[in-house]
Amino acid sequence: MRRNAKRGKSKRPRAKLGLPDLEHAKSAVLVSLRSPESQRSYRRSIDDFVCWYCSEPRLSFNKTVVLRYRIHLEDKFLAPGTINVRLAAVRRLAYEAPTPGS
Repeated sequence: MRRNAKRGKSKRPRAKLGLPDLEHAKSAVLVSLRSPESQRSYRRSIDDFVCWYCSEPRLSFNKTVVLRYRIHLEDKFLAPGTINVRLAAVRRLAYEAPTPGS
């Protein structure tokens, strides 16, 4: 009969969450914009998103994150136009972000 030193939960290694390189994706989005006003607006929107994204526990970067971020923005009672601009920046960021492992 085997004897275990500790009973209870076995320690399993946690799965690593593959996060995209958001800084690289951010710079790619900003380079693609022509006007300085657009760059300023997108830079602020992306920085706000990255701050929110890093505060959320273990989220993978997919469509669900964008939907949760939209709910977060709506809870802050922002104007619909502001929400749309911020989500446009996040969607461009998601498009530019390389998938982990590639």
